[in-house]
Amino acid sequence: MSKEEKKKKGHNFSLREPEFYNKWRRFFLFLVTHIFYMIRFKLVYRLEVQGKENIPKTNDYIVAANHLSTLDPPLVCAVLDRGVAYMAKKELFENIFLRWWLNWLGAFAVDREKLGVSTIKTVLTLKKTGWVLGIFPQGTRQEPGVISNITKGFASLAKTTKCGILPIGIIGTQDAKRIPFSGKIIVKIGKIIPYSDDVNDMVDKWGHSIQELTGYKYEPVPV
Repeated sequence: MSKEEKKKKGHNFSLREPEFYNKWRRFFLFLVTHIFYMIRFKLVYRLEVQGKENIPKTNDYIVAANHLSTLDPPLVCAVLDRGVAYMAKKELFENIFLRWWLNWLGAFAVDREKLGVSTIKTVLTLKKTGWVLGIFPQGTRQEPGVISNITKGFASLAKTTKCGILPIGIIGTQDAKRIPFSGKIIVKIGKIIPYSDDVNDMVDKWGHSIQELTGYKYEPVPV
């Protein structure tokens, strides 16, 4: 491989190889989520987790949670107790510090306008490691109470990569708290949604599952 090809590959932050998800990156993620964040979750937010028995022992699934706060990504990692690789918009990798941070957390770049081949390859790569893909189907943070603005990309990925979907309902992260025991976070893990060729059906099942887990009203995506 020429120097030019290596340089080009090095700047393709959407394509990750199996060796990228090594023990050092997993250890760094553990320090961030289980030490730094988990202390806050338990001390300030009195974290309560339900449904851990629904977590598959294999890693051929996609984690899909509702999105209320910037606390959600590390929260899901800490609760699942395994490496969770998130997709981050490619623009974030243009910042040197953010690129370093995202790289060490196992994230990879994605073009929100289209689902690239490299994204699919990275998801398939994750199935060869101990990590799983994490997605927030609503795209950006939403106000609590309603499950809306759902994008279908996560279901398309599940179909293409033959991954089930693990629904996770999050309640309470939208309120910023600093005083010990002043907040309350509840995380409910639902039963796996098997992948199928019907993308709309998977999206609908995820929406209804999150509604059941959180009590928020699900607003179906127009077909």
